[in-house]
Amino acid sequence: MHKTNTSWKNKFHRFTKYLIRWLTPGIGVKRWILVILIGTTLISLGFAVIIIDIYRGSYDNKLFDIFAVISLSSLPRIWRALIFGGSGLILMLIGLLGMNRSMLRPFVKPGKPLFETVSSYRKMERGPRIVAIGGGTGLSTLLRGLKRHTHNITALVTVADDGGSSGELRLNLGILPPGDIRNCLAALSDDEELITQVFQYRFGKRAKMNGHSLGNLFISALVDITGSFEEAVVESGRVLAVRGRVIPSTLHDVKLVAEIQLPNRETAVKVMGESQISKTDGVIQKLWIQPSNPLPFPPAIQAILMADLIIIGPGSLYTSILPNLLVPGLADAIRSSKALKFYICNVANERGETDGYSNVDHVKVVEKHLRDLHFDVIICNNKFSVNLPKGVEWVLSNPQLEEQYSVYYAPLADEDNPWRHDAELLAEAVIDLYLERTGPLNKNT
Repeated sequence: MHKTNTSWKNKFHRFTKYLIRWLTPGIGVKRWILVILIGTTLISLGFAVIIIDIYRGSYDNKLFDIFAVISLSSLPRIWRALIFGGSGLILMLIGLLGMNRSMLRPFVKPGKPLFETVSSYRKMERGPRIVAIGGGTGLSTLLRGLKRHTHNITALVTVADDGGSSGELRLNLGILPPGDIRNCLAALSDDEELITQVFQYRFGKRAKMNGHSLGNLFISALVDITGSFEEAVVESGRVLAVRGRVIPSTLHDVKLVAEIQLPNRETAVKVMGESQISKTDGVIQKLWIQPSNPLPFPPAIQAILMADLIIIGPGSLYTSILPNLLVPGLADAIRSSKALKFYICNVANERGETDGYSNVDHVKVVEKHLRDLHFDVIICNNKFSVNLPKGVEWVLSNPQLEEQYSVYYAPLADEDNPWRHDAELLAEAVIDLYLERTGPLNKNT
C-alpha cells in the first residue's frame, strides 16, 4: 500500500513539473492559456446566469441580488447567456488557435499558411507505401517527385558502386559505397535544393581531398561514429529531415561482374566492377554479383512485403537496377508481395550498357532476373521532339511490348535535360496510375 501511494505521488509530481515547464518565459504559451481561462470563465458565467435566474425566485439571498447586477439583469436571460457564453467561446477559440500557432511555428515554412502545412503533412502521412528500387540519377529523380505525394517511401539502393569518390572510400575505409545513398537522401530531404548543393559539393585539388563530395565524407564520418553503415544512413536521414527511408539492398561488400561480348571477338570477356562494365564497349551477355549469396538487408524485405506499390527503375539497367535484383531473397520478396508493380523505362539508352535497346529489350532483361513476375504497368516516355546530345539515343517504343503488358505512354522527358525524366511529371503519372488501379477509396492519398 505504501509503494502504491509513493508511486502515485511520483506520478503527480512529474505531471505537475511537466505542467510548470509550459509556463517558462519565452515559449509564448502563457498568454494563450490566460485567454483560454478567461473564455472558460465567461462560458461558465453564461450557464450560471440561467441557473441563478431560475433559483432566485425561490430563495431570498443577497448573493443572488449581487450576481443579478453583475450579470446584466436588465437584459433578457437568453441574451445574457449568449453574451457571456458566446464571448467565452470566441476567446477559447482565439486562445487555442494562438497556442497551436505558437507551438507549430518552428515547423512551418516561411510564407506557407499553418493550415496548409498541417493538412499537407497529414495527407502525406496517409499516402501509399511505395518501394522504389534502383540507383543513380534515375532513382533520385523519381524520389524527388514522389515525396510531394507521400512520406511513406522506401528507396532500395544498390551498393555495388566502385567508381569515383564512393569507390575510393570503399577501398580505403572498407565501407559500403555511399554515393547513390547520398543522392537519394538529398532528394528526399525537406530543403532539397540546398542540401543537394551541399552534399554534391566536391573539394578542389588544393584541399587534398581527392575530389570527394561532402555528402560521402559526411556519411563516412557517421559510419565511424555510429559503428555501422545502416545506422549511419538512418542518422543521416534524421539530420536531413528526410521524408521516407533510404536503405541498402544488402550490407555485404558485393562486386558486380559481367560477361561482355566485345566487337570483332568470338568469345566473351569477364569484366569486374560496376565502373569498368559501363566503360567497356560491347554487349552484356550475363551479369552476376560476387559473392553470389549475400544476405538481403532485413528491412528491405520487410518494406517490399508491406508495400502498396513497388517501382523498379528508372536508372542504369545493368549497374543500378539489376544489382538489387541479384541479391538472393529480394526477387522472391517482390514476387510474393501483393503490391502493384510498375516498371519505369529509361528515357535514353546508356552507352556501353543498353546501346540500341528499345523499351521491350529493357523489360526482357528485368524479366530474365525476375522470373514469373508480371508488371501491372510499364511506364514509357513518348516525347522525342528534342535533339539529344551526340552519342545519346532515345529508348524507342516497340509494339511487341503492348502485346504482353499494359503500357502507359506520356511526355515524361525533362525540358532542360531531355535524356532524363522530369521529376514532377513522372511522379504524377505514377500516382495517377496507382489511384486508377486501387479505386476511389484511395483517392484521399
